[in-house]
Amino acid sequence: MKLIECPRDAMQGLPDFIPTAAKTAYLNALLRVGFDTLDFGSFVSPKAIPQLRDTAEVLAGLDLGHTKTRLLAIVANQRGAETAARHPEISCLGFPLSVSETFQRRNTNQTTAQALADVAALHNLCERTGKTLVAYLSMGFGNPYGDAWGPEIVADFTRHLAALGVRVVALSDTVGSGTAATIAPLFAALIAAYPGIEFGAHLHTTPGTWREKVAAAYGAGCRRFDGAIGGIGGCPMAADELTGNMATENLVAYLAEQGEPSGLAPAAFAAARQAAGHLFGATAGHE
Repeated sequence: MKLIECPRDAMQGLPDFIPTAAKTAYLNALLRVGFDTLDFGSFVSPKAIPQLRDTAEVLAGLDLGHTKTRLLAIVANQRGAETAARHPEISCLGFPLSVSETFQRRNTNQTTAQALADVAALHNLCERTGKTLVAYLSMGFGNPYGDAWGPEIVADFTRHLAALGVRVVALSDTVGSGTAATIAPLFAALIAAYPGIEFGAHLHTTPGTWREKVAAAYGAGCRRFDGAIGGIGGCPMAADELTGNMATENLVAYLAEQGEPSGLAPAAFAAARQAAGHLFGATAGHE
């Protein structure tokens, strides 16, 4: 079981800039919890994501001497990837590849063909620098923009990633449109078809839908889950303002019900939840 904590996704859409020192302190609290990976920041245009313009400064302040947690940074193009790859502390580069042409243009200002070319270049860069590329398949469970969507389209994208040699693919419920009826069969089919790929679930939920989504992915064999303490964040284009990230505390509770060890240190997790409450205020905990 791998739990990936995503403070980057929690912070990126907040309108008020979080001071660098506050970000760093929160991330250091998360590093003590025992997550497999921390999606801590991004190397993208500061005009696009002003909240994360200080990612390099935050990275410099992280205490990595006593943690097993790997660092993941999101990149949107080759230039950002090359910048991230120069930091030896970063283990993983994440790239948002959308099965929706419309969303790809909105998210990274690229066509699908350009994004696929970037994925190939990023995979080669990761191979040269000892990093792991994590490909996020945005709009993995539906499309609100009118573009074609279906399990066969997601499978085609996965086939392309497998041919490139990508070994980690996270199916992303970008606008929270996934249901048990779409999540379970897609994970089951892809996990069976591509045993060499580690599939993850990056699910966005409303307070009433988180359990069915987690249960569907877990029951289909998924053992890598993204979350954010308090359920903060999510896609700013979601129609429902309560559609946020999967709350990590809900994931942990569900795993406990299944008898599945989370691998997290309970005291450190409780301290991180308290820190999240202070950092995000009343926004935290809506899940």
